[in-house]
Amino acid sequence: MHRRAFLLGAPLALAGCASGDSVWAPDNVIRAAVYQGTGPKSLTLYTMRNTGSGSGAHSSLVIDASQRVLFDPAGSFSNRRLPERNDLLFGISPQVEEYYVSFHARQTFYVEGQKILVPASVAEKALQFSQAYGAVGQGRCTRAVSTILRQLPGFETINSTFFPNSLRDRFQTLPGVELTEYRETDSDDKSIAAVQIDAALKAGQ
Repeated sequence: MHRRAFLLGAPLALAGCASGDSVWAPDNVIRAAVYQGTGPKSLTLYTMRNTGSGSGAHSSLVIDASQRVLFDPAGSFSNRRLPERNDLLFGISPQVEEYYVSFHARQTFYVEGQKILVPASVAEKALQFSQAYGAVGQGRCTRAVSTILRQLPGFETINSTFFPNSLRDRFQTLPGVELTEYRETDSDDKSIAAVQIDAALKAGQ
């Protein structure tokens, strides 16, 4: 995994939407996987974009609330060490978040991350909404993420949309958004990245 990040603003899957199947990890597995961040609460919108055309292919949201989770609607990034309930993955440490980004950044796709600090109450609402949303069908990833965002205080200008770039552009108008671009030169064979990520998680890295 060769990772490069480009800061542009202020301070195991294809890069696209797969079919959403209902998944429900047991309570004890979820509790064992919970990761709690120590910094300010935040939301990070990820947009996977084609390196040739710039067109958006997928949207997801990392929520740093009372625990850190990844809402990856209709996505197929998964690992047995990251329990899932429908499209919500638990145990998302900063390192796991980097693995997720690296997994999607390829020769043909790059990833944009847009991070915004939010009050704890807003982050918690995002967590609750993502827990309640349910499994998401193919092609509806951005609709799911935008539907959750537009219900949050301070995000009323977010429109419900099916288009990743439209959500990305609207999100960027919010005050205080930090935009980072991630590019890699790995091949499109994501099975290689999946093996590397699994080994790193197994080693506790």
